[in-house]
Amino acid sequence: MGVLVYPDPQALARGASVRIVGALASRGDTRLTLGLAGGETPRATYAELARATFDWRRVDLWLSDERWVPPQDDRSNGAMVESLLASRVDAPLHRPDFDAGRGPHWSAAAYEETLRRVFAGRRPDVVVLGMGADGHTASLFPGTPALEVRDRWYVANQIPETGEWRLTATFPLLLAAERIFVLVTGVAKASTLRAVLEGPPDVLPCQRLLAAGDRLEWLVDADAAAELRSLRPDRPV
Repeated sequence: MGVLVYPDPQALARGASVRIVGALASRGDTRLTLGLAGGETPRATYAELARATFDWRRVDLWLSDERWVPPQDDRSNGAMVESLLASRVDAPLHRPDFDAGRGPHWSAAAYEETLRRVFAGRRPDVVVLGMGADGHTASLFPGTPALEVRDRWYVANQIPETGEWRLTATFPLLLAAERIFVLVTGVAKASTLRAVLEGPPDVLPCQRLLAAGDRLEWLVDADAAAELRSLRPDRPV
């Protein structure tokens, strides 16, 4: 596991773009997959990726989680990724189907089948994730049933605080990735980042990513890293 600390969110976005493209390039001249997170933090990284030189036509983009909303809804992670990255680099983006009549569990199961076809028996190549102030990643929130799923790649998960349905990759799928990057910015997440990296184990959902070992990198800005104590984060040149 590595921790890279950048001076500010924009420097993080530039650095993350370089590392993500490098990780994809290291996988060779094959069909590739890139899992992408929603939320505010990765937006700048996706804008940087859209300017990166790479043959994006051979990269299948997919979503580590999605809100169960119509595809053009302002809250849709897929709409954000489509606007900032997929449409700009001509990469195929695989999004969950929304069908109000069939419900979120159908959408999650259908998307899992899509991903199984996309991966075609291979492990995910690169996955980009974020971390919430409550320690969630993807839509794997504290205290929710999706945390304990072991036999599915993608499930519907209801958020207790809001009642909102989300669709999310499960830990079996996320932890199978060849490379995982977690992007964290802002002082509001500093105490959570310290708890995840330096606190008692198995308390917060994000801590389960630590099982990925050296396939996992944390890319964080100085504000998010402000409370780290025992670690000596690697600082990018």
